[in-house]
Amino acid sequence: MLRDIRELTESPEEYAAELRRRWGGLLSYRYIGRSYAQMDLGPEDNTVTLRRDMRDGAGGVLLSVLGISAPESGHMSDLEAVPNPVIHSCQMLDPGVGVARIEILSEEIKRGRQMGYSRAKIVDADDPTRVLALIEGQGVSIGIPPEGLERMEANPLVVVDSPDLPPLWEVFGARLHPEGWWTLPELSVDVASPDAALHIGPQFVVLETAARHRAAEVAGTERIHGVSSHVMFVARGKAGPFRVETDPMRGAAGSVAVRVVMRDEGADDRLTTAGSYLLRAAARSPPH
Repeated sequence: MLRDIRELTESPEEYAAELRRRWGGLLSYRYIGRSYAQMDLGPEDNTVTLRRDMRDGAGGVLLSVLGISAPESGHMSDLEAVPNPVIHSCQMLDPGVGVARIEILSEEIKRGRQMGYSRAKIVDADDPTRVLALIEGQGVSIGIPPEGLERMEANPLVVVDSPDLPPLWEVFGARLHPEGWWTLPELSVDVASPDAALHIGPQFVVLETAARHRAAEVAGTERIHGVSSHVMFVARGKAGPFRVETDPMRGAAGSVAVRVVMRDEGADDRLTTAGSYLLRAAARSPPH
């Protein structure tokens, strides 16, 4: 079992060392290439360079990539709180076909004693007038770290864009069960937040993967763009494996909605996450 960093609150040096280890090893932001000035030393950079593995079957940006890039949990830094997401929503204005880099324009809406609210606008970094998505989120502080924590050296991964890149779901350990549902393996340090719970990154990835899988079955094509997502984090995933259940339904004009729930099989099948995804078949390119 991973150790919850809140157990080290009374020992500032141990807490700081554990936070450096956990933040530096967390796969979500490192693999996507997202840095945070609130946490990382160095110049502020709110852009993410898109790769082939960050796109859907029609060339649009995956909702999970936007979610990881803009978690919007109330602007709570791990240096000032032990943050936990509550709700995350994303509305796509433009699927982002052809966009090379995105920029995340994030703003705090309100911070209370425990709850925080924030939102972000995702734009084409090379043409900020092209707005791709609007994101809103809510988070809660479940603990207070010791004072004096400082920003840390970033520990990025260098992932070179290539046709041979594995899909994101494979990188995060997800797999399709022979009986038809998607799963994540037992909790491990590279996908766990400092409070020893499943991080939002792998959750976004496997939930969207499961929703897209079912939507493709309904629509009869994998050329599907994400339109919106709404995810509620009901309980912390503490053990795993984690099973995703789906409920697809056909809509108008080529749209498919998929409701999802995630359960922690290692914790008495506890419901951890619930959400919904709206997807739409992409328009065919005109013949040349």
